[in-house]
Amino acid sequence: MMLFATRPAAVNAARSVLIRLRPSSAAAFTNKNFADAAKTFQQNRQKSSSPEFDTLVKKSFPGAISNTDLVNKVVGVLEGKGFANENTLLATSLCADELARVLEDELVSVYGNNFNLGGLSGFPFAGNTGFGAMAAHIPDDGFCLLVHGPHVGICKNGQIGKVERQGIALVDNCCGSAIAASNYLKGITDGGAQITAKLQQFSDFQQGAVQELILPFGKRLSDANDRMHELPYALYDSQEILVKDIVETGSGGIKKGLALLGGIQINTGPDSDDYFHPLRFDYYDENGVKVESLLSSIQ
Repeated sequence: MMLFATRPAAVNAARSVLIRLRPSSAAAFTNKNFADAAKTFQQNRQKSSSPEFDTLVKKSFPGAISNTDLVNKVVGVLEGKGFANENTLLATSLCADELARVLEDELVSVYGNNFNLGGLSGFPFAGNTGFGAMAAHIPDDGFCLLVHGPHVGICKNGQIGKVERQGIALVDNCCGSAIAASNYLKGITDGGAQITAKLQQFSDFQQGAVQELILPFGKRLSDANDRMHELPYALYDSQEILVKDIVETGSGGIKKGLALLGGIQINTGPDSDDYFHPLRFDYYDENGVKVESLLSSIQ
């Protein structure tokens, strides 16, 4: 079983060693250097969720698991299919928020530097061109792990859409881009905002796109019992349409196989582990054909 820190910032000293010594299979854990590095990595864990907070998160987001459990399970499943550090390219489509880097960094510590396809709210703004460039970087006869999805915060008191951030006294919005788009949409559905046909400013075109892409979900969000809870799931459904099209269009660039992990990142305060609600974990063969759902193996 691989061992991972819940917050990479807490284990910088061990992380550089781990990146150099990542194993290609479970057998590599017999390597003393890697075993020592993994032990140091685990011992330096400074943040983990209390049982009470863990229960609170999982009650608020049924199906969510901690980042630590997610990474261990995903890596274990993919090892069985031949994914290893030296033959796998990690690609991500996650929000620009620094909190979205937590999961990304944990996966980077296994597979190496990632190719970034995402932007605000986690939408795959790199598009078909970005996916094509990414696919060209997959090692020969190798694999790609693509992770995508929006994110949402949850406070210690259980409030969704807010999160404690390191060094900031005030509890902050999370995801700020998603909430701004939701407020824009609410202004339209409530009749207080005017829709115009003007082009979005280039200096903020990603946020303009997020606002437009969420428009079809106006009634769904208005009818939701908890708008902040429903918001990331609406965003995920919008993103899923784009990711599906991008993967299908670029399927010719897939080499040996592609694993597609999609879901909701759930960010917590600096003293707790983050969580992820996996909504899909699919495996595509070298022809770009979905041949298997792996979701049950990580739930």
